[in-house]
Amino acid sequence: MDVELRHLRAFAAVADSRSFTAASRQLLITQPALTRTIQQLEAILEVKLLDRTSRSVELTEPGRTFRARVQTLLRDLDLACAELRGERDLRIGFSWALPDPWVSDVITAFEEATGISGRLLRRDDITTALESGDVDVAFVRHSIDDEDVATLTLFEEPRVAAVSSRSPLAERNTLSWNELGQYPVVVNTRSGSTTPKLWPLGRRPAQTIECDNYDEWITLVAANRGVGATPLSASATHAHAGVVFIPMNDAPPVPLRLAWRWQRNSALLRRFVELTTEQGQPSRF
Repeated sequence: MDVELRHLRAFAAVADSRSFTAASRQLLITQPALTRTIQQLEAILEVKLLDRTSRSVELTEPGRTFRARVQTLLRDLDLACAELRGERDLRIGFSWALPDPWVSDVITAFEEATGISGRLLRRDDITTALESGDVDVAFVRHSIDDEDVATLTLFEEPRVAAVSSRSPLAERNTLSWNELGQYPVVVNTRSGSTTPKLWPLGRRPAQTIECDNYDEWITLVAANRGVGATPLSASATHAHAGVVFIPMNDAPPVPLRLAWRWQRNSALLRRFVELTTEQGQPSRF
């Protein structure tokens, strides 16, 4: 038996996720079938590629070397197929402010590496956009509770307070996280990064004002309906004349993640994830 493409894809999926459960979901096959495929590959090559226990999956030394070769081979093959199919863009969703110029650098690197256009699309409901196929991948700052969605944390950035320019707090140079929780807090329940659970028990805000998107959130803060918290990058890219952003040294950081559906794990998406990871976090964080 010769090595087949299905063997390589199975190995790559397990090697990347370090999980037979996640890999089988990604490949849309059962775990027993995936296990047999990996065993066939190891028998053909006459080498052990993976060390598997009941709790973990690790690459052997030959497995690590083979993984690097397989990733390059599959990437080149998938991109060649994408070109033949006439795929011209990757749709990248987001709900609100992204770090810039970091995100521009990521998209430029992707376009130069693949010849494919990266299209940024703003969507308030990222989960629905991913499910419908409206976007292929998305930048998110909130948790997505869906077992069909894979997420990867790229980096964390500082969180700053947001207060109305009419509030006495606007004169402050710094605020503490617990102090911020003493005021009514405006919460973007659909795509926001701040929830009352981030405060310790006994320090959680007594009142929250809920909204559905970033525009409503910043408008409510500007109207002095409550205070808020947002990533540092948002304070630079989405300023508002009626809002003052104040540093907080003790606030929990905000993770920026990539999210995509396992079933739509295309060649272009995998290349985008790879390049985004290589980009690292913005230097100013």
